[in-house]
Amino acid sequence: MTDHEYHQLVDAVMLSLEEQIEACEVDLDYESASGILEIIFPNKTKIIINKQTPLHQMWVATKFNGHHFELRDGVWIDNRSGAEFWQFMSDATSRQAEQNVTWVAQS
Repeated sequence: MTDHEYHQLVDAVMLSLEEQIEACEVDLDYESASGILEIIFPNKTKIIINKQTPLHQMWVATKFNGHHFELRDGVWIDNRSGAEFWQFMSDATSRQAEQNVTWVAQS
């Protein structure tokens, strides 16, 4: 994958998350700048997603731990746990928000 392709893919993920935050029934907010997306919860905690261009990864930091996702066969997978990105984000966001949040992969 080229750096250009990587940026297109990660930018699409982050845009999808931003759009879903806007439509989310849970009171989430976000800030986005320079390849970093911060999802802000009512309890003032955050999930931070940032680009790791040299590694072609997305890094996700939650209140509980950090994860490194890389593209495998068209799916973002955590290189430690094997978790798929969108399911991981649903689980992590629900846990941190203490309410059910479901993210849907962009098509």
